[in-house]
Amino acid sequence: MTGNEVVAKILKAEGVEWIAAFPNNALIDAVVKEGIRPIISRHERTGVNIADGFSRVANGRRFGVFVMQQGPGAENAYGGVAQAYADSIPILVLPAGHARPANQSHPNFESVENYRGITKWSAHVNMASRIPEFMHMAFSQLKHGRPGPVLLETPVDVGAETFSNAGFDYRPSRSFKSAGDADDVRDLVRTMLESSFPLINAGHGVLWAEAAPELLAFAELTRIPVLTTLAGKSSFPETHPLALGTGGYSATGMVRHFLNKTDFVLGLGTSFSNNHFNTPMPEGVTLGQVTNCAEDLGKNRNVRCGAIGDARIVLRQMIEEVKRQEGKKGRRDRRDIASAIAISKQEFLAEWGAKIYSDEVPINPYRVITELAKAVDVANTIVTHDSGFPRDQFVPFWEPVAPRGYLGWGKSTQLGYGLGLALGAKLAAPEKQVVNIMGDASFGMAGMDVETGARAEIPIMTVVLNNGLMTNYSHHMPAATERWGSNRLTGDYAKIGAALGAYSERVEAPEQLVPAFNRGASANLEGRPALIEVMVREEPTSP
Repeated sequence: MTGNEVVAKILKAEGVEWIAAFPNNALIDAVVKEGIRPIISRHERTGVNIADGFSRVANGRRFGVFVMQQGPGAENAYGGVAQAYADSIPILVLPAGHARPANQSHPNFESVENYRGITKWSAHVNMASRIPEFMHMAFSQLKHGRPGPVLLETPVDVGAETFSNAGFDYRPSRSFKSAGDADDVRDLVRTMLESSFPLINAGHGVLWAEAAPELLAFAELTRIPVLTTLAGKSSFPETHPLALGTGGYSATGMVRHFLNKTDFVLGLGTSFSNNHFNTPMPEGVTLGQVTNCAEDLGKNRNVRCGAIGDARIVLRQMIEEVKRQEGKKGRRDRRDIASAIAISKQEFLAEWGAKIYSDEVPINPYRVITELAKAVDVANTIVTHDSGFPRDQFVPFWEPVAPRGYLGWGKSTQLGYGLGLALGAKLAAPEKQVVNIMGDASFGMAGMDVETGARAEIPIMTVVLNNGLMTNYSHHMPAATERWGSNRLTGDYAKIGAALGAYSERVEAPEQLVPAFNRGASANLEGRPALIEVMVREEPTSP
């Protein structure tokens, strides 16, 4: 066998069924011989995004893989890997490398050296005989500790090198998980129960651990309201009486209201990082934290009590500890928390009602949210946003009811990222309706990969909110806007979508939205991607 054929056999043994790739790597043909499907994207970054979306929806039970060419291919993929690193997403990145005699020679791009700052682990295979060793290390890194991209570079001459069949005995890596220390769990639960108004802040770790059922049981047992981070959105059903919704860069009114009342916040699977896209915890509030990333404990804020372990295992421990301390019926609280949340929610929706039910033409983007929720089965739909106002406006008002019903992302916020995520999500959950919401600026960054969905038969729906502007950029660059119209964009995206092979139409009035979404969903059922271009007004406000 060649080195590349060894890599392909190991990918097959690890359960990989497809790879995203662009544009040239001998590994592409090698995986085909093992029955693995290559999906060729139109740009390296989108290929990485597809792998990212797959890993998210699969919760790390399976991993997205991206394969690229040495040199410019590795250079072009950098942004996608950087976003995955910021969001702690485990993907396997397999660039070719320059032949060993050309290593460390300017101007050849060195993937291992340059990717070290945006990968969890980055290594270089120096001989074909060591490929099983390195691949086992790569998959072990994907399965343990803080999730993140893992890069393994195979120089082209190593990939072509002969590997003795007699030396191949690869056994897939196993995944191991840990519980929290019993004393830590006891102290955490006691501190929480002694507080007068506790809240739960559920992060991405709850989704990775597939701990949504345990979170629901714990919240109901303790009668504690739940907010989620942007990345943790959909870990708790937002129609539940204890749901406060999501706190990211934008937030629901319920999040704002109850954060002002709390004296204790329990962070489950969240880092409490000081980040532009995290809702900050109030000063002077006691914090408790459950995480499998020890380096996140007390990173930016002092944590009074905590437990290190898998979120699902620790939540089960906490459920039993609550019953031990409070009895089988759980925490007793005379206050009607659910009614208080309902009142706060009514006030929030009333505050924004003029926008979410607006009959304006051009259409108010908040009305798009309302009509999309009518058109799809929310419980069987995965929605993702793009960065900027599509994110800030959709996050507070879209109410997922099932885990991974919304892919929230954005520790870094690259325009165009959501399209690849949606393609990857559909590969991970082909039975789901998948919808990507993006602006016209985002389409300019990634729109050509609508053709990838058509060619590869990945039927997602893309909703392009077209206001002909970069929203609110007249504020950021007033002189350029006035003199040169630098905030303006043009394009007929419905025609572009049709030319790229998607079912496509333009919507110009609110009453046209639901029928258009239904036609797009019908095209998806027939195996075609759909692009619905919605002509919207500039809406520079978000909660």
